[in-house]
Amino acid sequence: QVQLVESGGGLVQTGGSLRLSCAVSGSIFSIAVMGWYRQAPGKQRELVADIVGDGSTSIADSVKGRFTIFRDNAKNTVYLQMNSLKVEDTAVYYCNARTIGLGQYWGQGTQVTVSS
Repeated sequence: QVQLVESGGGLVQTGGSLRLSCAVSGSIFSIAVMGWYRQAPGKQRELVADIVGDGSTSIADSVKGRFTIFRDNAKNTVYLQMNSLKVEDTAVYYCNARTIGLGQYWGQGTQVTVSS
């Protein structure tokens, strides 16, 4: 089992910044990939960014150059730094863990609202 607890969402104006945190606990050794997804009203959930064991990352084109995913292994926490936020970034953001042999896990989600 893996437990994920997100924090850091909120309301911000266009051009502002937020940092989301995902605290990870449980069977951390089984995790192969950590990612951030988002789901806007009426839209499908989409991958925003992910990070694998060796630290390599991938970022969706829609947020490339504005968002960064990174982790602090000592704190068992994965972060999503979001800069230059746009109205279209408004969504519920979810932390995700894909494991080897234990399936995948989701956090409860955190709302990010960007106002114009």
